Amino acid sequence: MKATVFAVSLFLFFSFSIASAQLSKMTVGYGSISAAQLPVWVAKEAGIFSKNGLDVQLVFFKGSTTAVMALLSRETPISQVTGPPIVNAGLRGGDSVFVAGGAVIIDYWLMSRADIKTAEQLKGGSIAVSTFGGQSEFVSRIALKKLGLTPGKDVTMVQIGVPSDRLIATETGKVRAALLNSPDSFIGEKKGLYTHAYVSLPSQSTGAATTRRFIRENPDMVRKYVRSQIEAVHRIKTDRETAQRVLVKYLGPQDKQILDKTYDDISSDQKLPPKQYPTLEGLKSILDPLAETDAKAKAAKPEEFVDMTFVRELDQSGFTDSLYKKQ
Repeated sequence: MKATVFAVSLFLFFSFSIASAQLSKMTVGYGSISAAQLPVWVAKEAGIFSKNGLDVQLVFFKGSTTAVMALLSRETPISQVTGPPIVNAGLRGGDSVFVAGGAVIIDYWLMSRADIKTAEQLKGGSIAVSTFGGQSEFVSRIALKKLGLTPGKDVTMVQIGVPSDRLIATETGKVRAALLNSPDSFIGEKKGLYTHAYVSLPSQSTGAATTRRFIRENPDMVRKYVRSQIEAVHRIKTDRETAQRVLVKYLGPQDKQILDKTYDDISSDQKLPPKQYPTLEGLKSILDPLAETDAKAKAAKPEEFVDMTFVRELDQSGFTDSLYKKQ
């Protein structure tokens, strides 16, 4: 009997070891602590990556600009980043592309303390963004233009990495105002911060990006990653409890009302589409303002910054639709 138990235990041990050995190790970067990162967090925490043969280690970078630099230097083969730094890198000759869309709508609030309620009061002060060249800086220019303010002339932009730090800097008066997204925009609203401008538009927000070189050398790993992303998006939409538990793990404890609001926002089909195609319309919205002063941006096409191969395969094979038919 003891020999049988020992044999079974040995078999299970070696089976587990072989299964573990078959997982492909991958370091994946992400460039913000915000709800837009939920697909990669869920893929990790719900075991979706490992189910698809990937042993993923997540690494946080302060801002998508930094995460894209790590991507291009091959520190990370895949990263969850926003559109502007991918576009900027591509215009400078980088080979980074989006392979899955992630979030395809951006929502940002330009917020200040309640005693600062006019554009005139913002003049001479500083506005907090994540990193220069990133999405929050891109959006801040749109928000300031709405208010008739010019960056560099009327206000100074400063880099303060994560949204929660920008919220604190605004509350304490370290900066005059900050660009915030969910859940920190919702927290700021509840605390009584004043909204000077709200920007919501189709844009390539946080999605899965890699390099063309990595795609050529490791197409199967990219395929497994994109499949995992699509499955994670499905899990988010169909398992509120798991999605909210993961949000709390990465964002920290949240007021229930804010947690519900954050989940409802990020899980919408408009913001997080099931089929996960990168948004060409959203990339065009990034290129258009750059094209006013950059000849390369004017000549560039949105298609140059994406590789639809893997999302298209999963769509045309019926895989993505099959997930939702199981509901």
